[in-house]
Amino acid sequence: MDAVNGVIRQRLHSEVALVNQIAEYIISAGGKRIRPVLVLLVANAYSYKGTAHHELAAVVEFIHTATLLHDDVVDESSLRRGRATANALFGNAASVLVGDFLYSRAFQMMVSLDNMRIMSILSDATNVIAEGEVLQLLNMHDPDVTQDSYLQVIRSKTAKLFEAAAELGALVAGANDEQIAAAGEYGRSLGTAFQLIDDVLDYAGDASEIGKNVGDDLREGKPTMPLIYLMEHGTEEQRQLVRACIENGDEQHFDTILAAITSSGALDYTRREAQVAAQRAIDAIAAMPDSRYKDSLLQLARFAVDRNH
Repeated sequence: MDAVNGVIRQRLHSEVALVNQIAEYIISAGGKRIRPVLVLLVANAYSYKGTAHHELAAVVEFIHTATLLHDDVVDESSLRRGRATANALFGNAASVLVGDFLYSRAFQMMVSLDNMRIMSILSDATNVIAEGEVLQLLNMHDPDVTQDSYLQVIRSKTAKLFEAAAELGALVAGANDEQIAAAGEYGRSLGTAFQLIDDVLDYAGDASEIGKNVGDDLREGKPTMPLIYLMEHGTEEQRQLVRACIENGDEQHFDTILAAITSSGALDYTRREAQVAAQRAIDAIAAMPDSRYKDSLLQLARFAVDRNH
């Protein structure tokens, strides 16, 4: 990761001072860096000896960071990773444009690797993520979103980049098609588990630990798994309250909604669904050769559901 951070610093440079300032602000905020770590772990699990995985890990982090910049503008978020969002500090226009810079820089980097399959995986992933963002936008303030349609958003918006990261690690290491597909399944399932636990933490987390405002999803009128479950299994009174809150983006009733979500078993249900996804990830790499890197991938799947941040 030190080598990846070196690539990130080098590739972030721009002749435009504001680009450097905002990009540095976002990257230095840290975060878990799970996606670039996935590239490294899977590549090493297949005994890769080169350095191209550092470049690919940086590409994946740039794409992820660009989506965060755009996400925060769309969601009007003010806090991420425990700090003010870039849009809160620098304004929406600058955030969107620097997000565009990171996307285009990522594509410059992937072209320099001169591998058509790498470009295919990353360009497809970027396109699917954009579709996921639009799907989520369509779901905003819609209380009739089903579990299936919400899981489609997760697969597109979140899990797709996890999938691409794991596939790239296997591909650059010379793994065969079956191994690349298994790595992709691992990444997709891991990303799904991560997002479902994020959904739980938005209601049951601690703002100082999760690094963003608790209740943001409700404020934004975003129907996530706990709310969808409550809509399907709650009392008529609870359903009417959830419907009104989703339609109006109402956080005034957060405590009432939280009590209903907790008593209905919605958080437990969402955790169980995350555990199922994490087990799917573990099963996907059963045939991967044993190594400390595989052990770390298995630990990561367990961390995805056990974390509180």
